[in-house]
Amino acid sequence: MTDAILTDTPRSVSDAQAAGRFLIIASTVLLCVWVLVPIYLLAVNTLSSPQEVSGFPKSGVPSFDFGSVQFFVSFAGVARALWNSVVVAVLTMVLSIGLGAPAGYALTRFDFPGKEAFRMLVVMTRAFPLPLLALPLAVMFIRVGLDDTALGLALVHTVLAIPFAVLITFSIFSGIPIELEEAAWTLGCNRWQAFQKVVLPLVLPGITASAVFAFTISWNEVFAAAVLTIENRTLTAFLVQNLNVSPLHLKFAGGAALVIPALIFIFAVRKYLFSMWGIANR
Repeated sequence: MTDAILTDTPRSVSDAQAAGRFLIIASTVLLCVWVLVPIYLLAVNTLSSPQEVSGFPKSGVPSFDFGSVQFFVSFAGVARALWNSVVVAVLTMVLSIGLGAPAGYALTRFDFPGKEAFRMLVVMTRAFPLPLLALPLAVMFIRVGLDDTALGLALVHTVLAIPFAVLITFSIFSGIPIELEEAAWTLGCNRWQAFQKVVLPLVLPGITASAVFAFTISWNEVFAAAVLTIENRTLTAFLVQNLNVSPLHLKFAGGAALVIPALIFIFAVRKYLFSMWGIANR
C-alpha cells in the first residue's frame, strides 16, 4: 500500500506540472489572439476598398486596394491633425525625459527630506482622473493663453507620462553601482563629467524606453486633446469629432494611422527595451 502511495505521488506531481504548462500555453494563446485579431481585422479593412469594407460577407483577406487609405489621406483636416499629433508627441517626449530623468537620478543618488513622499506624489499624479481636471485645466489654459495650442496639450500629456519616465529611469539608475561614478571622480571627473562619460551610456536604453512610453501615451491620448483643442486638434481628437459622421472605411484607416506608428516605434527600439530590463535586473 505504501508503494502504491509513493507511485501515485510523482504521477500527481507530473499531472499538476502538465496542467500548469497547459494553463500557461492556453493563457498565452488567448492573450495573443486578444491582441493580434483586432490588429489583423484593422489591417484587412484598411487594405480593402471602401465597397469591400462596407459590404457583406467579409472575405477576411485584404485585397490590397488602397482606396480607403487614399480617401483618408485626402480627407479635409487629416494632414493638419496628423502634424499636430506628431508635434505634441515629440514635445511630450522631450519634456518627459527632460523632467523625468533628472528626477529618477536624484531619487537614486541623493537623500533628502521628503524623498519617499516625493515618490508617492509622482505616482499619485495618475490617481486623479483626467475628466475631473478637464474643466479647471481648460479655464487655466484660457487665462494664460495656452488653450488650443500644441504646447498646452503637450504639458498635459507630460503630466500623464512623467510617472512612467521617473519610475523607469529610477529603476535604471538603481541598477548602476555608484562606485562607477566614484571611480570617475577619483580620476579627475566632476559629477557632470562622470555622469556624461560613465552613467549616460548605460542608462541610454532606459531613457529610450521612457521616450517610447511618453510618445505612445501622447499619440493615443484622446480626452485632453478633445477638450483642450478646437482648431488645432490632434488625430485622435479629430477622429472622435468626426466619428458619427465619417464612413466606415475612414474609421478603419484612421485607426491604422494611430496604431501603426506606435508599433513601428516600439519595434524599432525593442533592443533598447530588452537592454533596459537587463541592466535593471543586474
